[in-house]
Amino acid sequence: MTISMTTRSRRSFPFALALAVLAFAAAPALAQSPRGTVEAMVGSASVSIDYGRPSLKGRDMLAQAADGMVWRLGADAATALTTSAGISIGGKMLDAGSYTLFARKSGDDWVLLVNSQTGQWGTEHDPSMDIAEVPLTTTSASPTEQFTITLAAHGDEQMLHFVWGETMLMATVGGS
Repeated sequence: MTISMTTRSRRSFPFALALAVLAFAAAPALAQSPRGTVEAMVGSASVSIDYGRPSLKGRDMLAQAADGMVWRLGADAATALTTSAGISIGGKMLDAGSYTLFARKSGDDWVLLVNSQTGQWGTEHDPSMDIAEVPLTTTSASPTEQFTITLAAHGDEQMLHFVWGETMLMATVGGS
């Protein structure tokens, strides 16, 4: 079987193909924030967190949050926490497995929501799947343009930090 092209279509085909490849490759970069990953040992558990890293771009997003608002703790796809063994976050026990993390504004405070649903877009929070609510400690931080999550050693425990703008939200993380 032979496929023939006109002279005009042969000239425009490489251009159209290049344009399609460029559009396909650029779309995710334009539509999404960069991803970040945090990995640490917590007791005997290997813990990783995958999250979107939005930038403030002159805004003060946490100060603008309305009471009761649920935030995906990042951008784009829901923030995912995976642990190879049981851990505790803020005294709440989690079995080995994968979870998504959200935060809810509650007055002047924030609450970490650990959700058993995984693989969803960050704006698709199903509160019926929340398995733990952990009060977060709020403190001031050095100005941070791009949202950052860290797991930092603090004595025998780890501290989970969510930092954006001049705000740091924190919870303790321990091995089981």
